[in-house]
Amino acid sequence: MDLGIGLPTSGRHADPGAISRVAQAAERAGLGAVWAFERLLRPAEAVFAGTDQSMPLPDNNALVYDPLETLAYVAAKTSTIRLGTSVVDALFHSPVVLAKRLATLDRLSGGRAMIGLGQGWMQQEFEATGTPVRRRGAGFEEHVAAMRACWGPDPVSFAGRFYTIAESEINPKPTGLTLLAGAAAPPAIERAARLGMGITVVVFAWDQLRQAVETYGKGSGPVVAQVNGVITDRPLDERMPLTGSVEQVAEDLAEVRAMGVDHVFWHTFDADPDEMVERVGRLTTA
Repeated sequence: MDLGIGLPTSGRHADPGAISRVAQAAERAGLGAVWAFERLLRPAEAVFAGTDQSMPLPDNNALVYDPLETLAYVAAKTSTIRLGTSVVDALFHSPVVLAKRLATLDRLSGGRAMIGLGQGWMQQEFEATGTPVRRRGAGFEEHVAAMRACWGPDPVSFAGRFYTIAESEINPKPTGLTLLAGAAAPPAIERAARLGMGITVVVFAWDQLRQAVETYGKGSGPVVAQVNGVITDRPLDERMPLTGSVEQVAEDLAEVRAMGVDHVFWHTFDADPDEMVERVGRLTTA
């Protein structure tokens, strides 16, 4: 198991200089990966797709750099650290266009791309991209199949319910690309295993993480735990898993490793990214 950190691609610390500095510091500290995420827009009140339930998005979602352009920028600033997304919402993109962008990133980075793909959850993003909400599930599976066809031998062709690709040459092909599925509910986790993808899970509670790992079973890809919380200078009395002081988190990591998790990373969001990369670096030797 290795550790990683989210890049400062959103909120008040989002800045090209900070992104480069944190990525290079993470590589020097021996971390395994740096991460970015996709948010197309920040409505006044986000609505969960297919429901009438809404929630306000935090201020740090008002500015979010595009994850793939960010990682291409970081690829040129680093040499060994893996470059991850958790997640890019696949359904908001054409499979041919996204396949080409991912393969290009993978080639430019020397095979370091580790791409988490999601289905999207915000009604306004489905509307803004002209994507039917009902395409989730079967549409996601077909999207992944269409991209994999693009990455296969030429000539490429694909004929599905949602996507059609005429017989063509499509390049470049990736060399080391790892695909993950953003998954929380058991059906999504089972789908990831069936598709031969790894999983990336946002950690809210121990039982939720254990269930996710057990449901995934012995899948064919890595299991990534994403922590939307911080590592602090002082111990916390009340905390989510994998948050609190370096000492508290180090104890948690022993349990996570025993579960079979392959990688853990912390999103910085509005936390000081330089302090966070230093604390995650300390965990690598704790």
